[in-house]
Amino acid sequence: MFRKTLMAAAAVFAIGNTAQAATEITWWHAMDGALGDVVNQITEDFNASQDEYKLVSINKGGYEDTMTAGIAAFRANNQPNIIQIFDAGAATIINAKGAVKPVQDLLEENDVAFNINDYIPGVRYFYADSDGKMIGMPFNSSTPLLYYNKEALAKAGVDVPKTWQEFEAAAPKLKEAGYTALAQSHSPWIFFENFMSRHNLQMATGNNGYDSTDVEILYNNDALKDHWQHVKDWKDAGYYGYYGRAWGANQDAFVQQQVAMWIGSSGSFGGLRKSAQFDFGTSTLPYWENVGDAPKSTFIGGAALFAFSGHDAEQDAGVAEFFKFLTKPETQYYWHKETGYVPITNAAYDLAKSDGYYNESPDAEVGIIQLSEEGGEWTKGYRLGFYVQIREVIYREVDKIMNGEETVDAAFATIEEEANGLLDRFNDTYSN
Repeated sequence: MFRKTLMAAAAVFAIGNTAQAATEITWWHAMDGALGDVVNQITEDFNASQDEYKLVSINKGGYEDTMTAGIAAFRANNQPNIIQIFDAGAATIINAKGAVKPVQDLLEENDVAFNINDYIPGVRYFYADSDGKMIGMPFNSSTPLLYYNKEALAKAGVDVPKTWQEFEAAAPKLKEAGYTALAQSHSPWIFFENFMSRHNLQMATGNNGYDSTDVEILYNNDALKDHWQHVKDWKDAGYYGYYGRAWGANQDAFVQQQVAMWIGSSGSFGGLRKSAQFDFGTSTLPYWENVGDAPKSTFIGGAALFAFSGHDAEQDAGVAEFFKFLTKPETQYYWHKETGYVPITNAAYDLAKSDGYYNESPDAEVGIIQLSEEGGEWTKGYRLGFYVQIREVIYREVDKIMNGEETVDAAFATIEEEANGLLDRFNDTYSN
């Protein structure tokens, strides 16, 4: 309803002098399938709302494909106006000197009102610099959620676990009821990065990488290793299902009701409503009661939109106009409802509440609540170079832990050594 109202009003402004060709702006993104359909609809809506600019959105493959294509295009001086870069790639694009124009500068230069406090707490600073200036526009922002099969938990006579201690008490009962208790789909994001955020533990030196590229990873710590020893023990006991690194394989085990609970992305909510043939709910990411300063807010996942530099002022003005459209409460609310990604602004969140969306679908609000929980010193995010490759190291070593090829201690020593080697190489590449 709100999107139709917005478009009806905007159409009035689109009628006018169309003799002059609209300025074309290009947006490379990584959204396909149903998400790509929503991106295409937003593109159409923006183009229908005005006649000065024509937005062309192009899918360039997955996250890594899109980032690689964007960097190559920038080097060839053929970059798009806007590119979607995922969380792990943010340091690469931000530290590439002269590659992007900070979104905060872009908006202010084009007289688009900007106040970082208009954004919900969990998304304000992840794509900002160490001074708090927003560099990338948060777009498909997500957070890890615990999805649970209501019938499975009822059959086992257990409540949704809020802590890992509660999970350990519930897991044997779920196994007795015929279910593997838990699976999850993204070990680096959920059980490394967000473990650190949830417990307010420092992830890397240099203010989690925001202050410097000369940093070291801090994963090789007792709290995180102890968690992974528990995960391995749960797997050995039949409480934890490990279906490899593929996101879909672990999610499918939940959809097929082999697994009672699954930790995935809030951005999976929309898809699960279509694929899960059972009643499910969502809850916050569990935490250890005796670790760090838990519970604290989680990091966001997903991606942001960055404005490439090197374009003329007219095109930059078009990018600013699109970002203004994208952050309208109606646009954000539409994106949130269709996908499950969280609305990035307080106004959009308020609109969803006033429209009664969470009365109809309370589980859709859990991600926003989690991102709005009290933060700590180490919950705003991280800025680590070559982190895409570091995640690959983590995936490989987790696989070895789960398959009994390495101990937790040995795997974490390898993660520390190889991650720090990658961080050193990034520093050598980008510090000058």
